[in-house]
Amino acid sequence: MALQLRPNCEYCDKDLPPNSIEARICSYECTFCADCTENRLQNVCPNCGGGFVPRPIRPAKEWRPGLSVAKRPPSDKRVHLSYSLDDIAELSARIRDIPPEDR
Repeated sequence: MALQLRPNCEYCDKDLPPNSIEARICSYECTFCADCTENRLQNVCPNCGGGFVPRPIRPAKEWRPGLSVAKRPPSDKRVHLSYSLDDIAELSARIRDIPPEDR
């Protein structure tokens, strides 16, 4: 199963195409831009409380049969926050000093 490669930052709605080096994901594939994860969320996923890692780039060229962005296209479904900005800020403030591996 391939990652969904969601098309946008859930916080600011910035476009994050499949080749974006700005995309960050948590273990549930919640997707945010680098600026939001660092400056607004402080490396705390507002949905699960986990941390973020850079999202991998799906190859544009089909190096192996059936494996490329053309053969396994990214999601076109835009996802947006489920929580209020105040609730997100409270969660981030509460757990941002706990390393993601200890949350």
